[in-house]
Amino acid sequence: MLIAQCRTAGDVQTAVKLAVARDLPIAIRGGGHNVVGHAVCNDGVMIDLSLMRGVTVDASARVAKVQGGALWRDVDVATQEHGLATPGGLISDTEVAGLTLSGGIGWLRAQHGLSIDNLNAADVVVADGTLIHTTADENPELLWALLGGGGNFGVVVQFEFALHPIGPEVMFAAPIYLVEDGPEPIRAWRDFLVKHGDRVGSLCEFSTAAGEDFPKKHWGKRVFTLACVYNGDAAEGEALLQPLRELGEMSTDFSGRMNYCDVQQFFDTLMPAGDFRCYWKARYLTDLTDEMIDLALANAMAAPSDNSLSSLWNFGGTTAKVAADATAFGDRSMGWMYSLDRVWSNPGDDEANIAWSREGWANSERFGHHGRAYLNFAGHGEDNAALTRTSFGPNYDRLVEIKTKYDLQNRFRFNQNIAPET
Repeated sequence: MLIAQCRTAGDVQTAVKLAVARDLPIAIRGGGHNVVGHAVCNDGVMIDLSLMRGVTVDASARVAKVQGGALWRDVDVATQEHGLATPGGLISDTEVAGLTLSGGIGWLRAQHGLSIDNLNAADVVVADGTLIHTTADENPELLWALLGGGGNFGVVVQFEFALHPIGPEVMFAAPIYLVEDGPEPIRAWRDFLVKHGDRVGSLCEFSTAAGEDFPKKHWGKRVFTLACVYNGDAAEGEALLQPLRELGEMSTDFSGRMNYCDVQQFFDTLMPAGDFRCYWKARYLTDLTDEMIDLALANAMAAPSDNSLSSLWNFGGTTAKVAADATAFGDRSMGWMYSLDRVWSNPGDDEANIAWSREGWANSERFGHHGRAYLNFAGHGEDNAALTRTSFGPNYDRLVEIKTKYDLQNRFRFNQNIAPET
């Protein structure tokens, strides 16, 4: 494998042209956060964007221009200097490119949608080495494909995001309850979000209590966190979210008004870069029924690794208002998502952890939303073709046409691949 560490769009063009001249496939490394290994390839060219992390903010226009190798912490720090933000991920060392191109689900989705819903423009090096600027008016079909279609269409060397007034202080609620105490807090949380999901981005995350932040008597026990960020005034959010902190005896409570950047980094310690072996898989749910909640609790109790996570995410608000054909991402009518995020250390435990995730995935199928999945969490790509086609639904054929136009030889195929017409 040849690694091209690029500093400019021109460097990326040179690397792509080299790959074409030698008839080699191309892998793209943004921040290296994806666990599938799509950033590397055998007998090909890796385009490494990790040196391209610049962020430029135009506060008056409420726009940020972000280079293709930037991490979300780079964006958050730069935009918060102006009291602005755009929807990003929940882990600050997630790369902007990978998260955005497959949708981008973060804390601000209730008021401001997914990351793609805030992508106004992009500069893309396509498979023949051409640098293309794309907006709603200029090369619009390429921008449409980037809004959820993944890394299939080229190397995005710059993103342009819309920004919104957020922070510096936001209300973050994180009451933590014991799994063994039963599902009632989760059911109350679900009902609360049905009423307030247009203002609250939230997830119920299952994990294991450990460390001084928890009572010693709870160490090693399975817990769940009802994590919420109010998408608005912190004081207003504190009052609204208070009932979630009164659903029974808590193990502990991390709730409070916080700096937005601190909230964006709150979960970083759960997924330290490069420390663990991982397998992540997530499916959309039509509804969050009592039966699905019971299944999620049972799966959490049976997890083979104390480091592993699983979670239930809400949708609604601005995210749900986008038409299915407005972005490549597709249908927004799913109400929830179930994610199984296996994390472990010992290679000898690979089989047990991956099997646990796949079993949980299979058992939750009956609650799924037309078989669709969040393609940023797609396992290790073992069912790539079928899962990709199903997840894009009616948008798939249009994506194939655009892929054929911009990447006929499928140079960019290390992803949830959309194959060109042959």
